[in-house]
Amino acid sequence: MSDIVRDATDLVGADAEWLRLLVGDWQMVSDLAFADLVLWVPASGGEDWVAVAHCRPSTGPTAYPEDQVGRRVPRGRRPLVDEAWATRRTVTEGDPEHDEDSAVRTTTVPVLRAGRPVAVLSRHTSAVAVRMPSRLELTYMGCADALLAMVESGRFPSTDQPSTHRRGSPRVGDGLVRMDADGVVLYASPNAQAVWHRLGLIGALAGRVLPEVTSELIDTSGPVDESLPVVLLGKAPWRADIETRGAALSLRAVPLVEHGVRVGALLLCRDVTELRGRELELMSKDATIREIHHRVKNNLQTVSALLRLQQRRIGSPDAKAALAEAMRRVSTIALVHDTLSQTYDASVDFDALVDTGLLLAAEVATSSTRARARRVGSFGLVAPHDATPLALVITELVTNAVEHGLGDRDGTVEVRAERDGRLLHLVVADDGVGMPEGFRVGARGPDGGGLGSQIVQTLVLGELRGDIRWERREPAPGTAVHVRCRLGEVPLR
Repeated sequence: MSDIVRDATDLVGADAEWLRLLVGDWQMVSDLAFADLVLWVPASGGEDWVAVAHCRPSTGPTAYPEDQVGRRVPRGRRPLVDEAWATRRTVTEGDPEHDEDSAVRTTTVPVLRAGRPVAVLSRHTSAVAVRMPSRLELTYMGCADALLAMVESGRFPSTDQPSTHRRGSPRVGDGLVRMDADGVVLYASPNAQAVWHRLGLIGALAGRVLPEVTSELIDTSGPVDESLPVVLLGKAPWRADIETRGAALSLRAVPLVEHGVRVGALLLCRDVTELRGRELELMSKDATIREIHHRVKNNLQTVSALLRLQQRRIGSPDAKAALAEAMRRVSTIALVHDTLSQTYDASVDFDALVDTGLLLAAEVATSSTRARARRVGSFGLVAPHDATPLALVITELVTNAVEHGLGDRDGTVEVRAERDGRLLHLVVADDGVGMPEGFRVGARGPDGGGLGSQIVQTLVLGELRGDIRWERREPAPGTAVHVRCRLGEVPLR
């Protein structure tokens, strides 16, 4: 909708935001009215109307199977829309209009903000199956009429309701309670009755004061949502939750206002006991996984400490160097598990991990030289099963560049990342002495390469499903190693 409003209309700023708030909440109105809702805005130039949003009811048949979004209609072709805009009043047609052999009854409501019309909302009800409505349907439609009257007066949507990820839920079909200004229940849908029966209510809910009934049912010895009394009275458009005696309910209040005076409220309710149970299971599973990563990290750090103790007791320089390399590799794997133990996401922010790893890898330089390692570009999010092999590849290449590329010289090692979706191009380049004479440019690795190069090739070709290439930097001195791989799918939360 934002794209259509920006490209096809002259609405900007607060007016466009008002329509966004309305569309964010109008599914409730559509369900209560058993009707399609279409939002019409004057097109740029003022000669046409353009439909910027379309909502279908989940409680009844749709009036328009085809989406109306983007449809342009010249002024005069929709006289009800023209009249509602001009008079700033709701307009209801006398006879249903016939569109493709289906009878549709239309009502148009001006959408006002600060006393000015910014759009027109058309309500389209299918009149094919005409029958005597039930009390539930009459209550629903009465609530819809009250909300549309608030749209006409500029009092709906409300800007006071909290914009949280839970906004818009529960829905009309989950359970609806209609109250007067004092919190007395005028009507409760069968689903709403079932919700309060879940709390332990015996008998009907209608005719009783909702806050009093609820306070008798909940266990107040534990924590209680502080906004619950306000929501149960319907005084503010807020959300509240009830968790007591093994049941969990989600509540949402919508105050009804006439001529600036609150005359009652709608309360949408939903039994979310099973949903909360699943959320707790997921939270427990996430906590268990993080604890496992934490313990693996601790165990790897213990292994690294044991290798360090062993290194101090060995006199052979070659053995000391081999143990130092083993400690570095173990520390790299431990760093990945430490990162996974501190995140709630099923992915790794690899940039932060690389920045920490570069500091560790640069420490292999001798005390007489100064090696600087830096990252260029962004790796983004990486799946856990790719994080460990990729971190080991970078550590090995940076260490090799510092030890052999720079040698006893000061210099810089650059780690450059170019990410295109799941494709990653990694370049590790140094400004050192370059490759030795006789080295074949473009080879998979140096002839007679050591354990580090073998580890890198195995991880790139096997774990990362990619390829690796060494080359001389031209014209600058040094060596560049190119790794191209296709990373795995990052799990969604």
